[in-house]
This record gives sequence, structure tokens and C-alpha cells, in this order.
Amino acid sequence: MTTAIDPFLKESAVFDAHETHAIAVAFDEICKMMNLPLEAKDERETIAVRVIDLARAGELDPYTICKRILREARASA
Repeated sequence: MTTAIDPFLKESAVFDAHETHAIAVAFDEICKMMNLPLEAKDERETIAVRVIDLARAGELDPYTICKRILREARASA
């Protein structure tokens, strides 16, 4: 099964099925909450990279990832 974040996951990023699901849920929810269309490729890539960075650092709770990235986005706006 493919998810919207799959194109951004690099082969070097090794996540199991549970971790990939958590990453995908967080990514999809963030894009939804930010009203990002599929055409917003640069913005979606920025979010994907940040989600993956947090996952690599050990954060795999989709709610926590969403909250953190949305807070970061508001702070930089």
C-alpha cells in the first residue's frame, strides 16, 4: 500500500510498517490541517522532510508530530 509520503521516504530511511503508518498519518493530517493541495509540492516536501526527521529522532506519535510541526509553522509565519 502506498501513502502520500512514500515519494519522500528515501531508501536509506528504514522504518517498519508501524512506523511508516505513523509517519503517513502525521503527514496526511498536517497537509489536511494546512489545506495544502497535492500541487503544493515544495510545501509538502518541506513537511515530509520535517516529519521524517522527527521520526528518525524517535518521535512516532502522529498527534505529537502534528502538534509540533503546526506549532513550528505558526512560529515561522
